Amino acid sequence: MVYKNIKQTISAFLMLTASVVTAQEIVVHDPVVIKQKDTYYLYCTGNGISVFSSKDLKKWDKQPQVFAEKPVWADGVAADFKNHIWAPDISYHNNIYYLYYSVSAFAKNTSAIGVATNTTLDPKDKNYKWVDQGIVIQSQPNRDMWNAIDPNLIFDENNTPWLSFGSFWEGLKMVKLNPDLKSIAQPQEWHTISKRKRTFELADSDPGDGALEAPFIFKKNGYYYQFLSWDLCCRGEKSTYKVVVGRSKNVTGPYVDKDGKLLTEGGGSIVVQGDENYFGVGHNSAYTFDGKDYIFYHAYEKKSNGTPRLVVKEIQWDANLWPVLK
Repeated sequence: MVYKNIKQTISAFLMLTASVVTAQEIVVHDPVVIKQKDTYYLYCTGNGISVFSSKDLKKWDKQPQVFAEKPVWADGVAADFKNHIWAPDISYHNNIYYLYYSVSAFAKNTSAIGVATNTTLDPKDKNYKWVDQGIVIQSQPNRDMWNAIDPNLIFDENNTPWLSFGSFWEGLKMVKLNPDLKSIAQPQEWHTISKRKRTFELADSDPGDGALEAPFIFKKNGYYYQFLSWDLCCRGEKSTYKVVVGRSKNVTGPYVDKDGKLLTEGGGSIVVQGDENYFGVGHNSAYTFDGKDYIFYHAYEKKSNGTPRLVVKEIQWDANLWPVLK
């Protein structure tokens, strides 16, 4: 997520079209979802990381935010940080929940990805407590041509953990993590997994005009599918966000689109974009729940002047094993 300036409000129930599995008129940016027992938990951009729960992916109830106070290290990354935390990512591994999240300064790559852990997601459980584990990776202006935001954890076929992330600059990156999932593995192994053309004359501190961000890797059909968002988010009626996809047999790539074009050379096949109901849509996540594949994303609703709404759809797969939303 980049250039986020989001009003945190909650609205009434919204009935979406029959093709949409479920949604409620909650205001969200950058939704990620996980299921614990019979409850779905949704984490998204917001003050201290916003949280919602649901039994059916239809009705969502507000839950306590993850961080009542900003992480102790946040001001050292982004001065005077207001605890408005971007683009979380949630995973469960070896009986522990890992919640990655982004701390950043507006329109800069003065950013860091942190991670917090918990043994349960149920706020009523006596063991419920998010413990911040600190910074996993940090980017700095005039040093790095990438932005440490929008994390997503994926395990490869050898159960090796990889963290993909990024926004604008010189594209989306992937780095190998240590087994503890809290730090970069040594020796470091980095990969660029997506990139769009950037005007050469721009200063290194400028995000640039190669608008892409928010990688999400989904393993299915013998492929790693890289979903990512193109163009501009967070502008209400002027949002041009859209979701594209590529795939690879290897987690680190190379990823190609339907036409065989490399994602590192600007490739990407459209999954979903703005239509008669939404100005722009993006920053998705994807999961398999109870034998069905789902995509979650936010969409800037036309009838409410660009308010970002949660959309949930079922993913189907065409004859060539590319995702299709019905």
